[in-house]
Amino acid sequence: MRKTIAMLALLALGAAGAAQAAMVAKPVAYTLDGTAFRGVLVYDDAVAAKRPGLLMVPNWRGVNDGAVAKAKGIAGRDYVILLADMYGEQVRPKSNDEAAQAVKPLYADRALMRKRVDRALEVLRAQAASAPVDATRLAAIGFCFGGSAVLDLARSGADVAAVVSFHGGLGTDDPALAKNIKAHVLVMNGADDKGTMPDADSFMDEMRGSGADWQFVVLGNAVHCFTEVDDHAPGCRYDARAARRSYRLMRDWLDEAFAGMP
Repeated sequence: MRKTIAMLALLALGAAGAAQAAMVAKPVAYTLDGTAFRGVLVYDDAVAAKRPGLLMVPNWRGVNDGAVAKAKGIAGRDYVILLADMYGEQVRPKSNDEAAQAVKPLYADRALMRKRVDRALEVLRAQAASAPVDATRLAAIGFCFGGSAVLDLARSGADVAAVVSFHGGLGTDDPALAKNIKAHVLVMNGADDKGTMPDADSFMDEMRGSGADWQFVVLGNAVHCFTEVDDHAPGCRYDARAARRSYRLMRDWLDEAFAGMP
């Protein structure tokens, strides 16, 4: 009897280990205009069924271990996530100063930002040939700088069901581009975010003129980076309650947007 119990315990531990090992993170190489990029495809390969694909643009630190861990937590058994490389595989910021230098050319040239995030979406769509991605259900999510990037993806007229921005920049180089938006747009910012909220009124005017389905959620008592556990830059603070609420809003928004897709 004791041997049987011990064997069952070992099997249970083995099953738990197998479940953990099922979450994979595969590098995905691609190019744009002669520059090599390397994103990461994240999904649970223990689930055979195809599921929605999310393009995830991380904060200004770009593709790193923290961004991969965050993608795994969001993906779970529900999504396949491509973590987008917005800088090129040779640029991996190790500090906020390096991140500020990496992101500067993209904020200065929003057409380049849109081109790179559009290319990453193409790469996600192509993964349907080898990963359990349902290419009829695609969306994009982004954090801080990544929020700015996915909003620009929407402004480019990308064919995605939804775009969700977490504490992202709200500004644009051309408000008229909002008329191109096809996606359902959810934007969530902290009420006390002094970096992004000054653009809130202009952003809402832009959305009002877009004809898009959009929602702008202001999270009380939250500042910038409220989902970022490891970001200690000035003006940033992780807020577990705001993070939890925003992720729940994201999932509800995505479910509703995908329900309207084929």
